[in-house]
Amino acid sequence: MGLAVNSATKARTATLAAAALVFNALVWGVSWWPFRQLQGYGLHPLWATAMMYLMVVTGLLVVQFHAWRGFLAWPQLWLLAAAAGLTNVCFNWAVTVGDVVRVVLLFYLMPAWSVLVAWWLLGEKPSPASLLRLLVAMAGVLVVLKTPGSAWPVPQGAADWLAIFGGLSFAVTNSLLRKYGHTPGGSRMLAMFGGSGLLAAAAALIGLSVELVPAPALQAAGIPVLLGLGLAFMAGNTALLYGAARLDAATTAIVMLTEILFASGSAAALGAAEFSPRILLGGSLIVLAAVLAAMAPAGAGKPVDGASRP
Repeated sequence: MGLAVNSATKARTATLAAAALVFNALVWGVSWWPFRQLQGYGLHPLWATAMMYLMVVTGLLVVQFHAWRGFLAWPQLWLLAAAAGLTNVCFNWAVTVGDVVRVVLLFYLMPAWSVLVAWWLLGEKPSPASLLRLLVAMAGVLVVLKTPGSAWPVPQGAADWLAIFGGLSFAVTNSLLRKYGHTPGGSRMLAMFGGSGLLAAAAALIGLSVELVPAPALQAAGIPVLLGLGLAFMAGNTALLYGAARLDAATTAIVMLTEILFASGSAAALGAAEFSPRILLGGSLIVLAAVLAAMAPAGAGKPVDGASRP
């Protein structure tokens, strides 16, 4: 009887954890829409990212005020802050101005980049299986990038480059989380959230100085959207921490791929993406590489401690 109850409890916990991860993927998968709404209300995605993460950091410091002390003991956390910040700057900007599905697929090259980044940062030499995943992912990218109007499979604009660099910095973020896993969890969270806000603000100010990014001019109607987006990201990250702590890394990684489904579905419904056999084929190869990475043996470049975008 006791074993049956224990088994039922574990199953219920696993179900709740998976649901929490799906919720986090939903938040990220449809985040492109409020970012575009905010841009329409006069707030560039860089300013929106900076303001949103200011809200998140404020909430984190209310709960864990002493998290900032970790930066004094482990100054290398600034590297984590920079990598996480670049991830958010690139992704949030890309999904606001580019084809949503194309951006998400290029961003999800992260498992492929992880092979090279882990070799560089962690000294983990790639195995034949990881190199195969890298080749599968790169083949998918070439298919996605080879548009009918392009002679070569190369990025077709700022959104493509932002998505690719965002995925690369995402891989760096996850490797740094593994490398600095001995540091306090609250300090790592502060590094990711604070770095995202600071880098977005710095990028916005630089863009403003060269007239690339307009000054913030948020209309009153956009304030509820900004507040709602900030709360959604706080809830999503809380769900991520809950779910990732209760499921193994492989399950976590696979469940989080549902973000592609949410992004694709919402973009298709609202006309923010182009679907074609080429996109479906290339996307399938990229997703296949991500699934193979999630199913790889532990320690083969997978994120730990629920590592994800902040």
